[in-house]
Amino acid sequence: MKVFIIGGGGREHAIAWKLRQSPKLTELYCAPGNAGIAALAECVPLAAEDTKALTAFAAEKKMDLVVIGPEVPLAMGLTDMLQAKKIRVFGPNKKCAQLEASKAFTKSFLERHGIPTAKYKAFCKKEELLENIGLFGFPMVLKADGLAAGKGVILAATAKEAEEAIEEMMGKRVFGAAGDTVIVEECLRGTEASMLCFVDDRTIVPMEPAQDYKRIFDEDKGPNTGGMGAYSPSLIFDQDLEDEIREKILAPTHEGFRKDGLDFRGVLFIGLMITEEGPKVIEFNNRFGDPETQSILPRLESDLLEIFLAVAGNGLAMHELRWSARRAVCVVLAAGGYPGTYVNGKAISGLDKVDADVLVFHAGTRFAGDGPAAAGTGGIVTAGGRVLGVTALGATHEEARAKAYENAARIHFEGVQYRKDVGLPPNLDSVNEWDSADEAE
Repeated sequence: MKVFIIGGGGREHAIAWKLRQSPKLTELYCAPGNAGIAALAECVPLAAEDTKALTAFAAEKKMDLVVIGPEVPLAMGLTDMLQAKKIRVFGPNKKCAQLEASKAFTKSFLERHGIPTAKYKAFCKKEELLENIGLFGFPMVLKADGLAAGKGVILAATAKEAEEAIEEMMGKRVFGAAGDTVIVEECLRGTEASMLCFVDDRTIVPMEPAQDYKRIFDEDKGPNTGGMGAYSPSLIFDQDLEDEIREKILAPTHEGFRKDGLDFRGVLFIGLMITEEGPKVIEFNNRFGDPETQSILPRLESDLLEIFLAVAGNGLAMHELRWSARRAVCVVLAAGGYPGTYVNGKAISGLDKVDADVLVFHAGTRFAGDGPAAAGTGGIVTAGGRVLGVTALGATHEEARAKAYENAARIHFEGVQYRKDVGLPPNLDSVNEWDSADEAE
């Protein structure tokens, strides 16, 4: 089968790596890809947002399946365009993509179907929002409604900070059209967690739980990023919590899709806050999380291509997911200065010194020349804020964590930075500032 992956980050590298294990796969393409993906697939120089060109290429090559990684092409309706050409797609259509592209859409959905979440109110006028400062107390959670590259959430500790944030969002429009509507939420406290689910019209199947790290520095300090590491399974999940999530969140969500006519086929990423009152939804995303995917897929024993085809064909109920008992820890190596200003083009060394059983997923890399042909001469250089994800598996969580850090230390590029606490017990007093769009570079 011919498969075409859209995207060029660590998530897409992990997907390509897993798809390569399927005996059904004959040809694999990726647009735009990166230096790591190039070893697994033919990289096509098309941007993930160039929906017309991507559709034309998929039709020309007669692709059997297109897998859409990032959220932007989903929100732009790439799935709909491909389906109009009778091409199978793994990824929700434009109508369903509103669940990530509009926080107001999602909050309304959650409220309408009785799914636990924070109290909220949406504002379209700056003046009205200014009159409601402190609506749910402080810190005041302010969220740009649309896609804001992982930077659209602000926690204002005081009324003055709230005024400044509102001016930034709705006055200066620092998030562009994404901030035309701003959501004010009740501030939830508890422990953040992620649950990814395969979804089609007939069923919703959760994957093994994962835990990620959003802030740039240890102990959850510093600004939010696209994700600085992850591990699976999550240390905070137990059977009682999973049962509660299935009953109070997964079941009513899937039923809500049916009632609202949302033909969702793909991955539903659920951002959760585990509060004293139980699990509550922070947000929905329409695709695999990054870097959660880099810790989840290495533990998947089932054929990923078969799962993708089942979801696209509405046959997920016929497949049972099999998972390894091994633990996985992924440590993200980021560019100096990230998530602020950073410089690309830094030479990467040490990739050849990584243990054979350790996975290095490329997130922001390219060949030093203009393409794959330059690989043997110029090597691989940085090309993004999050550069690499080092994933190790172990019989125990501690073994996986130690192996991941041991190997991460062997890789170097100028300015490299990474958290040293990935895999330690999670922060038990987080607040709902999560904006998990993974294009935060």
